[in-house]
Amino acid sequence: MNSNTYKILIFSHAMLDKSKLKIVLSIILVFTAMNALLTSQYSVMVAAAQQQNSTVVNVAAAATKKDGDSLSLNSIFKQVENSVVQITRKVPPSSILPSPESENASALGSGFVYDNKGRIITNNHVVGDAKIVDITLVDGNRYTANVIGTDIFSDIAVIEIVENLTQLSSPPLNPLIIGNSSELEVGEQAIAIGNPFGLAGTMTTGIISQTGRLLPDTQTGFSIPNAIQTDALINPGNSGGPLLNMNGQVIGMNTAGLFGSGIGLAIPSNAIARIVPALIEKGNYTHPWLGLTAATLTSDLAETVEGLERNFKGVLVDTIVKDGPADKVGMQGRITDQYGEKHGGDIITAVDGHNVIHTEDFISYLEEQKKVGDKITLTIYRNGQFLDLEIALQERPSPILYLTETPSPVPP
Repeated sequence: MNSNTYKILIFSHAMLDKSKLKIVLSIILVFTAMNALLTSQYSVMVAAAQQQNSTVVNVAAAATKKDGDSLSLNSIFKQVENSVVQITRKVPPSSILPSPESENASALGSGFVYDNKGRIITNNHVVGDAKIVDITLVDGNRYTANVIGTDIFSDIAVIEIVENLTQLSSPPLNPLIIGNSSELEVGEQAIAIGNPFGLAGTMTTGIISQTGRLLPDTQTGFSIPNAIQTDALINPGNSGGPLLNMNGQVIGMNTAGLFGSGIGLAIPSNAIARIVPALIEKGNYTHPWLGLTAATLTSDLAETVEGLERNFKGVLVDTIVKDGPADKVGMQGRITDQYGEKHGGDIITAVDGHNVIHTEDFISYLEEQKKVGDKITLTIYRNGQFLDLEIALQERPSPILYLTETPSPVPP
């Protein structure tokens, strides 16, 4: 009740006698007290609401600050576009059906800047057997690059721009930051940048679908461990381009895409960080080798080993390379009977005390933790007994085409 209300009440009762006037005044006092109480409660409620709103704003600000390391897709593209290149190499004309078109044919791929000396990383299958390739920057300027190091087994190559970098007319080449692929989690956002079908500077996005995949290579008979699976669209021409996280760091190199499937595979950045320095220094990289092929033990395979439980876990040895490290310590592969069916074979259950369940884990351990000349201890199961065998790792020989029957054995 405001002061105007009080005035109206007093004026209305001005002609009343004193007793009635007292009653009116009492009513006014009661309303005044109630008004003061309500005003006080309202002020408390407003203050509480303001404090609550302030808390919500602070929480939102904190969340924004927490996520502040991530960049927008647009800013990431602008940050890295001058560091991603298109790579072309001439392809020898076909000897079967030569034509003017085949004489000018070229293979197309992508790459990204590794350092400020003009070194660029790409796939080995992008450069092939070439010693010199052409690169095109996002601004259209073209340069020549020498192939200075290749590793066919990991499908990684390093090329180096021939021209003097200080004379490049384009903006300075900014090396991309190599991230840590071992920290990746399924569901994280991923960005692929490259030149699919020659469409320069193309960005596609998706998520990390899975890590630790084996990327088989039928040309070498070996597999690349810890490949990254993504649903970011990867097409021919994307090979060699970077797979980035939301901070613009390289977490992998796009290598293969199953056309129309939504499945893309990338070489992990940790493999790049481990192998590229050796390619720059020596031109090649040596991989440790056991000299056997193996496959993850399944229920069907377990039934081919006498006395083995259906749920037994490990890696079943399929074939042994003559005079290889495994052969020298007496490891046994599977035996083919007169009907063409395979039986037996050692089962690897641990390496250096680490349990082995999948072939992927086994190969990843050898590739990432060991080098040529190191010794490892394999725990194997044979004829109802567990044995420990110490093996010295040798250098992986030239590519060999291994058997491709089911289950596809993978040579560590």
